[in-house]
Amino acid sequence: MKHRPQFGKGLRLALAAAVLGLGWGAPARAEITVFLEEPYALDGEIAGTGHTAVYLSNVCASSPTVLRRCEPGETGVVLSRYHHIDGYDWLAIPLLPYLYAVERPEDIPLIADAKIEAAMRDAYRRKHLEEIVPDGPGGQAPGGDWYELVGSAFDRTLYGFQFATTAEKDEAFIAEYNARPNHMAYKLVTSNCADFVRDAINFYYPKAATRSFFADLDVATPKHVAKSVVHYAHQHPNVEFSAFVIPQIPGGIKRSTPVHGVVDTVFKAKKYEIPLLVFHPFVGGGFAVAYVVSGRFNPAQNAMMYSADGALEQPLTKQQRRDYSKALEELLRSGAVSTAGSNAKDKSGPWHNLQANTTFVTDAAGHPALTIRSSAAGLNAAGSVADSIWTPAAFIGLTRDNILNSTASSTLTRDLVVIRLRQELRKGTSPHTSEREFRADLELLEKLLGSGGNQTIATTTSVSAVER
Repeated sequence: MKHRPQFGKGLRLALAAAVLGLGWGAPARAEITVFLEEPYALDGEIAGTGHTAVYLSNVCASSPTVLRRCEPGETGVVLSRYHHIDGYDWLAIPLLPYLYAVERPEDIPLIADAKIEAAMRDAYRRKHLEEIVPDGPGGQAPGGDWYELVGSAFDRTLYGFQFATTAEKDEAFIAEYNARPNHMAYKLVTSNCADFVRDAINFYYPKAATRSFFADLDVATPKHVAKSVVHYAHQHPNVEFSAFVIPQIPGGIKRSTPVHGVVDTVFKAKKYEIPLLVFHPFVGGGFAVAYVVSGRFNPAQNAMMYSADGALEQPLTKQQRRDYSKALEELLRSGAVSTAGSNAKDKSGPWHNLQANTTFVTDAAGHPALTIRSSAAGLNAAGSVADSIWTPAAFIGLTRDNILNSTASSTLTRDLVVIRLRQELRKGTSPHTSEREFRADLELLEKLLGSGGNQTIATTTSVSAVER
């Protein structure tokens, strides 16, 4: 989507206000944002419709089911319709926990795998959500879909489409939604997550979010809700509007896939379209025409990048990505950094062995980290066994604030950052980082290269396990 030229000088002011509104201080103004979330796992393999939610920057919550106005310093909540979570229709989760399962931006991990993701989600559940998501048998994390409440950016890339609101509208929204019955109403075709978001955005901007008969056979889908609000913004140039990408956290979790609607799921998937064209050519041709007419939409087009501090910035250009990729690989080939395990999918390097021998913890400052249970052998840069890559009770920081304090081998901490850098530079349908964010990661790698070995900081060796 394009940022409208009609904004002129006002565009910079609108983006500056959006940055302040999404920042971690008191919001300068109010916004409503549609989150379009890419599909993953089974949804990504079959339908690919993804998920959608709505973020309100000046609406907060006394509990996940009771809304209120935000106090200074609060950053709003994300609301969505859920299926089989304690019988509720919608639940409200603060922005940072919804995206990253943390309460402070400095606790967002640089990299994540399934173990880190599960531990961070469960830690937040135990602290804030046990009333609606109680422990399972034996005090373990329960099964079910509750994990959708927190840590969305672990599993997928999100796109934000943001409009300005007013305090009066926020007050009316709070009163309306607090007064409504909040009982499970999810139905796949007639009352899904896209229908919930469509109703919420239309409360502020009537008829802004719509269904599409041609693109989705009159079923509300996350993709068309996003597409319709972008179309509304283009048709109403006086409405302050911006768009941004929230990238999936780098690491060993499978990357999410592009969002589809009903028709383009069929049209773009050979396993569906080819049989239709062969056995039902008129039907298959109809899907193709419907897709061309109304199904195409690129949510990342001309969108800004959302960073952990709430800023909206330009993503890396193709040329910048190529230049940085070349420079990074030259650095790796120079021998200054081990390439063993610097790919999250590598099943033989230190990163894979690390995953199998660690416990998730928080350090003395509450930042996410890993400890290694016992001494273990790994692989050196040449791929041969290297004794004592890890030491007993070694500590590995997972954030910018504690990774430099790691007591584990510098090989491991460097590999962790290299995995992040490589995934930020990979090709894809959406951008993965801004220049400022990427340069900060490069500087982090340079510091690790200059560390000359393990570092020991007494305050970071005091940890408290949260994995159970």
